Amino acid sequence: MVHFRDPNEARKDVIVIGAGVIGLTSAIRLQETGQYSVSIVAETFPTDPKSIRYTSHWAGAHHVSHAMGDMRQRAIDKETFDVFWELSKPGAPTEGLFVRHTQTEYREDDLGPEKAYWLENMPEFKYLTDLPFDRVKTAYSFRTLTINTPAYLAYLQSRFIAAGGKTVRASINHISQVLEGGRHAFAVSPYTYSNSLSIVNRPRPPHAVIACPGIGARTLGGIMDEKVFPVRGQTLLLKAPWLDYGRTMTEEDGTYTYVMPRPGGLALVGGTREANDWYPIPREETSQAILQRAYALVPDLAEPGARYKSHLPPLPSPKPGRELPVPEGEEAIPLSMLEMNTLEAGCGLRPAREGGVRLEVEWHSAGKQKDVKIPVVYNYGHSGYGFIASWGSASYALKLLEDALTQGSPQDIKGKGKSAEHRTVDGSIGGN
Repeated sequence: MVHFRDPNEARKDVIVIGAGVIGLTSAIRLQETGQYSVSIVAETFPTDPKSIRYTSHWAGAHHVSHAMGDMRQRAIDKETFDVFWELSKPGAPTEGLFVRHTQTEYREDDLGPEKAYWLENMPEFKYLTDLPFDRVKTAYSFRTLTINTPAYLAYLQSRFIAAGGKTVRASINHISQVLEGGRHAFAVSPYTYSNSLSIVNRPRPPHAVIACPGIGARTLGGIMDEKVFPVRGQTLLLKAPWLDYGRTMTEEDGTYTYVMPRPGGLALVGGTREANDWYPIPREETSQAILQRAYALVPDLAEPGARYKSHLPPLPSPKPGRELPVPEGEEAIPLSMLEMNTLEAGCGLRPAREGGVRLEVEWHSAGKQKDVKIPVVYNYGHSGYGFIASWGSASYALKLLEDALTQGSPQDIKGKGKSAEHRTVDGSIGGN
């Protein structure tokens, strides 16, 4: 008989690995049910200084789903948008974390006769026929929102703690550390004898684990998912309190440029998609190219007294030089004018995964306690769409966890004459 923690205990201990937007949101979903005592174990938290080790700080982030025909992803993204729309409603305590605005998407690639069907449920969605760019095949606009990501992440952490959640700062080398000792494996000095601790504080296996390690899934022992890889993105944060709309241009070769308003009179511009690029700091030449493309797409980035007077210019490809091509008869505006309003250049490593997001359950041994089996829910691989999918993915992970705890491990399911759907994995050091 395989043993695991008593599912009838009043509040089940759950460990969430990772404190990015996916980990924080998953932890809140669990903690606010009142059925779980949730602890986040992570090396980096939202209130830490910005670094390449914490991707969520560097996200845009506006809500523009890219789910297309993936029905599960469409449902996940829709649930997330509904939560954001409620949090951003006028008068809400969290309204200041968001900017509601009109988003326009220009695409050079051909979406076919169904066009952007996966976005047609967005508020005020409409296709556009008066196109300012010759090469654009499809254009559409809708109402959405942009998030002040550092402030929003800090809000999530505060909300989690206010609900009774706990945080532990630790570097995890292998998930067996969490599976065998829970959060107290990291809170206890290695020189403290276990039998001198109270029962409450003694390391012990949790009921379940939700693994949200982001890019760390590639190297974390016990997971080491070789399908995970970075997609480097670089952005610029500008002062632009007059900007109240967003635009994205997707070129035929996949190059894309976006401009989005941020709370606090700011604008975020990008972007890049550089697969398997681990470089940790912004590249100057990339920043220059982003400014050039962003200004061509949205001349309103320039201060009102210095903008183009004409209609939108054609989107130029990045090229050497400090001046932008401009319509005939108009004077170019030096990029230095936008550089003066640039507050920050940033880059992040999006946690992409071949085959898409991993949302599933595996059962692991509790370290050396081979007869104790613990469900591990994986929730990672969201690439650049973590904020877009955060609340829906958290709900999906919660459902997986509840089903696992209710049904028991695969061995128990077999003993009841049911089919076992989830693999059991040896969680000892050296396992994968």
